[in-house]
Amino acid sequence: MTLSHRITHLTGGGSDGWDVFYRARALVAADEAVTELTIGEHDIRTGPSILAAMDASARGGHTGYAMVPGTAALRDTVAARITERSGVPTTRDNVLITPGGQAALFAAHHATCDEGDRALYIDPYYATYPGTIRGVGAVPVPVQARAEHAFQPRAADLAAAAPGARSLLVNTPNNPTGVVYGRDTLEGIAGVCAEHDLWLISDEVYDSQVWEGAHLSPRALPGMAERTLVVGSMSKSHAMTGSRCGWIVGPEEAISHLINLATHTTYGVPGFIQDAARFALDQGADLEEEIAAPFRRRRALAQEVLAGQNAVRQVPSQGAMYLMLDIRATGMSGEAFAGALLDAHRIAVMPGESFGAAAAGHVRVAMTIDDDRFAAALATLCDFAATRAAA
Repeated sequence: MTLSHRITHLTGGGSDGWDVFYRARALVAADEAVTELTIGEHDIRTGPSILAAMDASARGGHTGYAMVPGTAALRDTVAARITERSGVPTTRDNVLITPGGQAALFAAHHATCDEGDRALYIDPYYATYPGTIRGVGAVPVPVQARAEHAFQPRAADLAAAAPGARSLLVNTPNNPTGVVYGRDTLEGIAGVCAEHDLWLISDEVYDSQVWEGAHLSPRALPGMAERTLVVGSMSKSHAMTGSRCGWIVGPEEAISHLINLATHTTYGVPGFIQDAARFALDQGADLEEEIAAPFRRRRALAQEVLAGQNAVRQVPSQGAMYLMLDIRATGMSGEAFAGALLDAHRIAVMPGESFGAAAAGHVRVAMTIDDDRFAAALATLCDFAATRAAA
């Protein structure tokens, strides 16, 4: 039997650049000690009080089918959070609760793209973006944000790619670069969307992890609320990665159709998970800052380590739980450097090429282990780069 072209070509074919990650996991499975700085998984787990709320809800009977759009209480809580932080009036009718941010990304592209439509996204990109676009039958079109521009996408590059496109996917604070898009960048993005009648899909799952400046949702810019779908999640802000609870915020008409899509796909999110998410959000910004604090602290440690050498250059780390490091002084690709570092020191980092052509010659480091081990691993990485640069 023949499987569909869509499912067999979801990843586009060829290497996805994650070979180093798979090798590192194989070493761990063989009981070798590996310092893993690869994926964005907190080194803490979901807080006991959140788990207690989840348990109480489940034991209280909220284990049957929940309302497909999400519980009214959680939708209201998400709407209030969005209104407070963006200044854009938002109600439950603007909110769909989804099984995590990834499901929200998939649904948002279903809402905006038909079969064969061109869908733009920024390179460097989170690994699932092009496959998500292919999964809805659209054609993924990367637009490079270049290292020489501090990985801020430029309006002129977007405008050149925009004719005939239906959507543009952006992510700020950004994974993998750690860059936070400034107002000028976002206004340029908004201008291109308006001029070329694009839907903007704004992935804002790292909005609670901002180290420099402030997060600005493009939905808050003039005229953008009517053409923007915002993707959010409990995963990064509340260390609830395994709970799979996220949302889409957008115009009421779009949300009503997305609810219909959810009825035919996910059929909602378990009620006890939603009750725990509401409890977590009700704890306010203090809890989000507590979750973010280790990454803020490790970013400062990284700046100290990197200041004492010149073989590795740090891309300005303004947000998210990652560092993007420029290792081009070694003369190696990101993939070659990451492989050699794993072989020599059993330190696993992600090659920049895993996230697109624009990040070639870089590696991404996740700040997801305890402070002392993190600082030591980063120092070893810098020493390793220095020996390669001098060779």
